Amino acid sequence: MKKIKIGIIGLGTVGTGVVKTISNFWDSIEITKIAVRDINKPRNIEGLDKSLLTDKAEEIVDNPDIDIVVEVMGGVNPALDLIKKAINNGKHIVTANKEILAKHGEELFLLAKEKNRVILYEAAIAGGIPIIMPVKTILRANKINKIAAILNGTTNYILTKMDKDGASYDEVLKEAQELGYAEADPTGDVEGFDAAYKIVTLATIAFNKRIKINGIYREGITKITDKDIKLAKELGYKIKLIASAKIDEAGRADVRVHPMLVPEGHVLANINNVTNAIMLTGKPVGEIMFTGPGAGEFPTASSVAGDILALSAEEAENVEIGETENRYYISLNTTDNPGSIGVIGTICGNHKINLTDILQKGTNPDSTAEVVVITGLSKEKNVKEALKEMKKSSAIVKINNLIRLMN
Repeated sequence: MKKIKIGIIGLGTVGTGVVKTISNFWDSIEITKIAVRDINKPRNIEGLDKSLLTDKAEEIVDNPDIDIVVEVMGGVNPALDLIKKAINNGKHIVTANKEILAKHGEELFLLAKEKNRVILYEAAIAGGIPIIMPVKTILRANKINKIAAILNGTTNYILTKMDKDGASYDEVLKEAQELGYAEADPTGDVEGFDAAYKIVTLATIAFNKRIKINGIYREGITKITDKDIKLAKELGYKIKLIASAKIDEAGRADVRVHPMLVPEGHVLANINNVTNAIMLTGKPVGEIMFTGPGAGEFPTASSVAGDILALSAEEAENVEIGETENRYYISLNTTDNPGSIGVIGTICGNHKINLTDILQKGTNPDSTAEVVVITGLSKEKNVKEALKEMKKSSAIVKINNLIRLMN
């Protein structure tokens, strides 16, 4: 089987997970090149072939041998230009870049359509949770009109710890950074940017309407105090950073990200730590819930690898009908003379066709005999050649029908 060759741009947490997943589980995919910022940086990948590394991403997007470019570097620059160049060079794209999709998705998808390429991005919305393909396929018959989701593990972890431990925002943020749940600069997470990029893309797909990132309201969790958490609990609520999207009958979309008081009995109130959850409401399905790890090395890598495998599935070679083997029912009219059935048998024998049943239904008003034969397993092209010869025979007046038997 021909191996699918991929190039990976970025070798951070997600890129590392992708390399480990592909290397350990999928022999049909070959990692040809990996673009990194620093070739000499130590990597947490056992047995990594250092010759695969390059600090020039152009060696991937310009490489004619690479079929799929996997972009997991994040950010807009230089990722956007690299993706566009890769598409122009005839490559499919797998990305986990929610910011690019939110800001430049329309441009990229139009380019991909023009070049007859595919962009897959399951990992961009909720890490290891399969949501994009279910919405685009299984749930396609539903009219989804509402999304309520927890799409950022860092903020959910912070709010969970503030609730359970009574700690302040600053204390928990520091702990989250030490544990690797929050970046040194946590702005993208705690100010709601990450969740905003994700809900824009998800709402665009679910509502089948283009949602602009600059048209949504965004507010993070930096103003939430331990006192707010405590008072909300006394009132029967938990505070969560909710990515919300609704669309009305007029096609107006209300899409936003901000903290909300969620009733303690609500399923989203009980999504804790770094777990993500997405609740969709639509007709006729009603409410449906997706939950699981929204980030991390292997959860996100599983979605990326799934997209790669979807693109790398080999195209099956179609068998021409003439090369197929079937049994056949052949209905004919012959002359009502001795030896007519013998002619049928002789012609079939000449073309390596064995007859298993012969049925003569009597004589028609035009003095022809109605004959039905059933063949053994025969090649289609041989049967067609036999029919051509039968049409030339004076013993066979008409071929009425040919029907294949179920094998």
